[in-house]
Amino acid sequence: MQPLDNLVFKALSDPNRRQILKLLKDTPLSAGEISRQFDLALSTLSGHFKLLKEAGLIREEKKGNHIFYSLNTSVLEEVLNLMMEIFKKDKPNLRNIKQEG
Repeated sequence: MQPLDNLVFKALSDPNRRQILKLLKDTPLSAGEISRQFDLALSTLSGHFKLLKEAGLIREEKKGNHIFYSLNTSVLEEVLNLMMEIFKKDKPNLRNIKQEG
C-alpha cells in the first residue's frame, strides 16, 4: 500500500481528476452531473473516482439510486501543509546555494 501523500500526488497528476476536484469545490455532485462535463467512458470516469477516493480527496455518499461526491478538505489541507513544510525547509538551502554560486 502506498503512503497517502503518494496516492494524493498520483491522483493530482491527471488533468481529468483535477477537473473533477474543481467541479466539486462548491457543492457535492452526482456521478451523472460530473460525467456530463467529460467526454470519457463511464468506466474511465469510475476509475478516476476510485483513485480520488483511495487518495482521500473525495467522499462518496449514496442517496437512493444516485452516488454523490464531495471534496474531503481535510486531506487537501494536509497536503498543502506538507508542501509548505517541504518548501520551507528547502528555502534556506536554496539561498545558500544561490549565494555560493
